[in-house]
Amino acid sequence: MSFILPKLATKKEIDDVIRTTEDIVLVLRFGRDDDTTCLRIDDILAKAAPELGKMAAIYLVDVDSVPVYAQYFDISLIPATLFFFNAQHMKVDWGTPDHTKFIGTFHNKQDFIDVVEVIFRGAMKGKLMVRSPLDPTHVPKYDLVYKDF
Repeated sequence: MSFILPKLATKKEIDDVIRTTEDIVLVLRFGRDDDTTCLRIDDILAKAAPELGKMAAIYLVDVDSVPVYAQYFDISLIPATLFFFNAQHMKVDWGTPDHTKFIGTFHNKQDFIDVVEVIFRGAMKGKLMVRSPLDPTHVPKYDLVYKDF
């Protein structure tokens, strides 16, 4: 299903989309086209895209083509889904240690739609962080490992 959604291949394309997308939620899915988990989330995003047309723009990003963003957003697990609103990185309290991105795939299409709606409504009120509307059992759990340099 990843052929349905537009893809961004360079840092310049991503920068332009982040800068120019206004008054709707920008969804960037970082992953790989040949990964089965990425294919599952791509299917969910593609099915939800028509319903979210006035509220969100969804793009796919190959994590290997933009290592600068993979490092900047600390994308070590894929798929990782990031949200922006008017060039501002939106954070969501998923009940996990990382509020900057959603790691893994959404349980179903409605979960993704609910997340985008909450982010959109929160952003319209000026919030930079919102609470996840998802059932905690629908949020993948993982452990963060920090390295001291």
